[in-house]
Parts: sequence; C-alpha cells; structure tokens
Amino acid sequence: MRKFSWSRTIIYSILFIVTLAVLIPLFNLIAMSLSDPERVGELSGLGIWPKGFSFINYEIILSNPLITRSIFNSVLITVVGTLLNLFLTSMTAYVLARTDFVGKKAVLVFLIAIMVFEPSMITEYLLVRNLHLLDSYASLILYKAINVYYLFILMRFFKEIPISLIEAARIDGAGHFRIFTRIVLPLSKPALATLTLFYGVYHWNEYFRATIYISDPNKWPLQVVLRQFVLSQDNKTMLQGTDMSAEMLAKIDFGSLQASTIIIAVVPLLLLYPLILRYFTKGTMDGGVKD
Repeated sequence: MRKFSWSRTIIYSILFIVTLAVLIPLFNLIAMSLSDPERVGELSGLGIWPKGFSFINYEIILSNPLITRSIFNSVLITVVGTLLNLFLTSMTAYVLARTDFVGKKAVLVFLIAIMVFEPSMITEYLLVRNLHLLDSYASLILYKAINVYYLFILMRFFKEIPISLIEAARIDGAGHFRIFTRIVLPLSKPALATLTLFYGVYHWNEYFRATIYISDPNKWPLQVVLRQFVLSQDNKTMLQGTDMSAEMLAKIDFGSLQASTIIIAVVPLLLLYPLILRYFTKGTMDGGVKD
C-alpha cells in the first residue's frame, strides 16, 4: 500500500483542473456542432451535452466543394511536407553529428545564424516569386524544409547512439547509408516521432503564408477557409455549393456551424497524437550493446 502524500494529491488535483480547462471548451464545441440548430441557444455557458441531435452542420460543411478541396489540400501539404522535412532533417543531422568534413564548424555557425536571424517576409515573398512558386503547393511545402532548431534536436539524439554500434557495423563492412538506414533511424524513433508531430502540426495549422502566397481559393488549405469563415464572418462562402432549401438554411445557427468547422480542423491533430505517443517508449536502445 502506498502512503498518502499531500504533494502527490496536490499535483494530481492541479493536473485534473488543467485537463478540465482544456477539455471542457472542446466538448462545448462538439456539443454546439451536434446540437439541433433551433436549440443551440439552450446550451448554457460551457455546456457539454448537445441539445437535440443533428448532423446538419457537418452535412453543410462537407457538401461545400471549397471545404472538401481545402481538406484535401491540407492533407496533401501536411503529408508531403512532413515527409520531406523528416527526410532532409534526418540526413543533415546524421552528416553533422556522425561525420567529419572540412568546414563543418563553418556550416554549424551558418545554421545558427539562420536560426537567430530569420529573413524578412518581403525577402521570402520576393524569393518565392522569383522561383515562380506563387499559387503552388510547393510554396508551403518547401518553406523551412529543414527547421534548424529541430535539426539540432535530432543531432543531439544521434550523438547519444552508442558509438560501439556504429563501429561494429563498420567492421562488418557497412557504409554510411546502411548505418543511417539500418541503425541510426530505427534507434531514433522517439526523436523522429517528436519531429513528425512538430512538423505535422506546423503544416496543418499554416495559414499566414498561404494567404500571402496562394490567391487561388481552390488551393487554399483548410485553415485559410476556417479563418475566412470564423474571423471574417464570410457566411456566403461557407454556404456556397449547398443544395439545401432557403427555409432550411434560414434555420442554420452560424455559431454552431463555426464550431463544426473548428472541430473538423482539430480532429486530425487529435487522432495524430495517439499514433505518435506510442513511440515515446523507455529503453529504446536497451540490449543494443552488450557490455
């Protein structure tokens, strides 16, 4: 039997309160999105139970071709961008962490300078325009293909891999590519999972540069459409393409419609977390080296 501990009780109580503070607003949005539009006003404060039950908000959103295209655009940008980020960041981290070459220190100083002194937005825009990347997915996918801060995190993790594993592979005739793919990457799943989460969240939530670089609504990611509807109150855009009657549309509560749009934008990230967290395991390299 564990002894009663006031400190543990206080910590658990604080964590419970913080968890409620995060979950209750989310449940409130879900309740609004699933409530009957005519009864949404009955939700008091941060109510978490739907009043009535209706999927009409989601039917309206998913019947809008602009929304469905934006979801596809966000998925495409997030998946391709994250894979490219992981590929380039991991290869660069391996070269800088596990190899020696002429000018390595100069490269590291250059990377630190890039991390500290980021280019201005005008400079970025001129570069994207000169590369003829405006109105293309590449303008969002290629931006920060390697995040220097994440690069240093991965370098630090690569350096902690026992050198005896790498030396044993070299004795067996393995080159850098085989060591990288067969030893370094498999032992770095927790770090790669962390970067996948960071890069994925960044790409999924990107809207600022999308509003600058992409003018074609058909190429907008979901966050741009969400901002257009929630912040700009552009209700006409949200109802575009729906085949519902005017009488039915008149009953729509735009507050609950906004809540439904937010839920659609948040759910993919909520589904990503459990998939990533399974790699945060302890003792990943236990047994890899025999003393």
